[in-house]
Amino acid sequence: MEDTAYTVLDLFSGAGGLTEGFCQAGGFDMIAHVEMNKWAAKSLETRMLYHSLKRLGNMDIYHKYMRNYDSAGSRDVFLKECRDLGLGETGVINMAISLENRDDIARIISDNLKTAEKKRIDVVIGGPPCQAYSIMRRWQHCKDTSLSDQRLYLYRHYLHYLKTFRPRMFVFENVPGLGSIDSGMFMDIIKNNMKSAGYHVKLQILNAADFGVLQNRKRIIIIGWKKNESLEIPEFVPNRADATIHDLIMEDLPVLDAGSGEDVQNYRAPPTRYLQEYGIRRPEDDVLLHHIARPNCERDLEIYRRAILAMKEGIRLKYTDLPIELRTHANTTSFLDRFKVVDEHSCSHSVVAHISRDGHYYIHPDINHPRSLTVREAARIQSFPDDYIFEGPRGPRYVQIGNAVPPLMAKGIAELIYSCMQSLF
Repeated sequence: MEDTAYTVLDLFSGAGGLTEGFCQAGGFDMIAHVEMNKWAAKSLETRMLYHSLKRLGNMDIYHKYMRNYDSAGSRDVFLKECRDLGLGETGVINMAISLENRDDIARIISDNLKTAEKKRIDVVIGGPPCQAYSIMRRWQHCKDTSLSDQRLYLYRHYLHYLKTFRPRMFVFENVPGLGSIDSGMFMDIIKNNMKSAGYHVKLQILNAADFGVLQNRKRIIIIGWKKNESLEIPEFVPNRADATIHDLIMEDLPVLDAGSGEDVQNYRAPPTRYLQEYGIRRPEDDVLLHHIARPNCERDLEIYRRAILAMKEGIRLKYTDLPIELRTHANTTSFLDRFKVVDEHSCSHSVVAHISRDGHYYIHPDINHPRSLTVREAARIQSFPDDYIFEGPRGPRYVQIGNAVPPLMAKGIAELIYSCMQSLF
């Protein structure tokens, strides 16, 4: 069968984890990305220009931007040079979807289709922001039986675009907590609405670690296809990496103490086998961005040392294990794992947006240099390539990374979708 590039609409895009996976898989044309957060939208815009420059074989512009990233006005220069090449349009729509504007957004998407000389949207991907479906929110909804948090119902906008564009397939992603709201009835409502919109659906709970990501991160993935299509969705075959967090962040990155590092640096060693094999860093990459360690007070650093030492003995430090003088909270009955070391000899625990508030739950495992993870280390744990630029201040960068679908996981999903689409045509 002749190879075809299928058109994709990305909803609730974030910084582009799902998009990056579909771009890496190949065979897809990204038509539009809808994202409300300005910094995530800028990061996605930068990355789409990266892919456009790569197709043109003109990566010098992008590499120059990386080398000058910490210089005032460097992004403006980068955007102008891209526009001069005719690459001004990226398909990024920086708007929050609402009842009032979702049809206006649909018209923009349709205009993008015409500009790309495409007739239809083949695949819709994305998932509404997951904060409302998190474990904490589930606890709150136990007391709020009316389920009044409006973020719970953002999936209705997703359904609206399914009905508007009638894609042949879709991918809906979210946290496993979505399946527990209202004893599972909320998830049943979503699936039934998808079926009423004319789709068969298959729900799976997948672990990013089964796609080569060095992180145990489970997500609900719903794959849908039109009811008039005869299609069997195969099971994903686990493909775990033979590597550890040590291989990922402790061999080639500059060694940092708390509060040290620069936004543009050089590597201290060649990439490890894992970094090369899974596309995190190429041997020719020589510019390192976003590797700056947060400053910490001495009390926190002492807690970090104790947590790392306990980890080396195979023990997870509990808050109640700390002497009184190191405790800062009166709560000694819950959230006892608030200081957590990333396991050097295995996969990381799940990286979430809370990493933007403090690094206590993401402690680097080097006892000689106690600190929390840098933006770049968190990005690597999420499987973002080192040449992925996250726009904005440090806090928003962490949020973008914590909210993202790991690109390697997205790539595996995209490859399956491409194979299914080929069988439909």
